Amino acid sequence: MFSQISTTHGMKRALPYIVLFTGVMAAASAAIMIRLAQDLQVPSTTIAAGRLGIAAIILLPLALIYVYYELREVQRRDWMLGAISGFVLAMHFLAWISSLEYTSVASSVALVATNPLWVALASVTIFRERLTLAIALGVLLTIGGSALIGISDSQSIDGQNALFGNALALVGAITASIYFLIGRDMRRRLSTLAYIWIVYTSAALVLVPVALAVGWNGTANQTIVTGTTLFGLPFVAYILLLGLALGPQLLGHTSFNWSLRYLSATFVAVAILGEPIGAALLALFVFGEGFAPLQLVGFLLLLIGIAVALIGEQARTPTPEDASQYAPAIEQR
Repeated sequence: MFSQISTTHGMKRALPYIVLFTGVMAAASAAIMIRLAQDLQVPSTTIAAGRLGIAAIILLPLALIYVYYELREVQRRDWMLGAISGFVLAMHFLAWISSLEYTSVASSVALVATNPLWVALASVTIFRERLTLAIALGVLLTIGGSALIGISDSQSIDGQNALFGNALALVGAITASIYFLIGRDMRRRLSTLAYIWIVYTSAALVLVPVALAVGWNGTANQTIVTGTTLFGLPFVAYILLLGLALGPQLLGHTSFNWSLRYLSATFVAVAILGEPIGAALLALFVFGEGFAPLQLVGFLLLLIGIAVALIGEQARTPTPEDASQYAPAIEQR
């Protein structure tokens, strides 16, 4: 009897860690599914639109059932902020997903994961919050790691394209940071479900017309400007888009938010750094993408820098309300 109680208690204590690990792996799979869709010649605009559009559709009945009355009470200011946040999130997806056409999964995911660093810098420069030694050290380490990744990629055969892809990944990180800063303000007044439905729907309303305008003509390495819609893709492509919506977009984000109720925000934020590592390992097995020595050093230096900056940021703003706001920053991947 005592043994059964002890085992049950142990499972309950382990559950948040299991859920968090599941969320990290779901987020790590995003780059892999995106690259597989791109190998089917699906344009990045279509991938972004499909991912956000499907997620918004899945959330719609949940929003109507659980937060309908809350949505009716949302102020005009928050609707406007939600629309702006959705636009920025759409730009994030366009930049980051496009980056995977030009650079390696490891470089792209590592660079786009720098968004907590940009948030910390914005907190210092825009909101005049104090720059701690840990954040300053994290900035230096991250800049150094990014530089090493850039140097390594520039020495590859397709170095020019890799540098362009790395630049797009950094644009994705910066736009994600803007999205996060807006979300940190909105989440003080809105529930998670109401917030993500407004933002995901706004992002989908931006991306779907773009995808319809770009189109796809079903032949390799070609896109056309008019005449096609989102409906003529291979069946496997739709499976991948559904997987992106259910896995990284909904399961990953929900897991991180749920874990924050039982684990410290610092631990969750640092654990999220397992996403680039998981994505790099998956890319190694699925696509055979290995590391150049200099790239590996930059990759590790960048992750250490982000971890140091995150810990410094959490030490500077220890309140649960503010600390828990790190969760929306990772829902993009």
